[in-house]
Amino acid sequence: MAAARPRPQVMRLTEAAAERIKAVMEKADRPIAAVRVGVKNGGCAGMSYYMEYAEKIDPLDEVIEDKGLRILIDPKAVLFLLGTEMDYKVEKLSEQFIFNNPNQTAACGCGESVQLEPASEASWRGQSHNDGCATRAVSSMAD
Repeated sequence: MAAARPRPQVMRLTEAAAERIKAVMEKADRPIAAVRVGVKNGGCAGMSYYMEYAEKIDPLDEVIEDKGLRILIDPKAVLFLLGTEMDYKVEKLSEQFIFNNPNQTAACGCGESVQLEPASEASWRGQSHNDGCATRAVSSMAD
């Protein structure tokens, strides 16, 4: 019997992203179990990232434990987010979560939406087909 392949971690957080998520979760107006990340159809490039509070863990969610946080990945988004690094950038006029995603092939000019292709085996083994474009997230999480 063949040995099972190890499951790759879908997404990783930078220290900056982890600190920002912790700060936002502490200010939540209700108890939350985690933050859920996914992608949805929309925008001029075809898809956009989303983040939301999760009051409970859905049995189909992919659960990521990173930097002391629990992040849930929408099961429909796993192949689109595989290999992604989530960062948080503070610039002079903006603050935003950034997704460095090896599965992203294009983005609209404003950075609100992206074009994604499902991950291939090569991409989750670290042999990405592109340089991992970065775009900001449209987040429904409030301060």
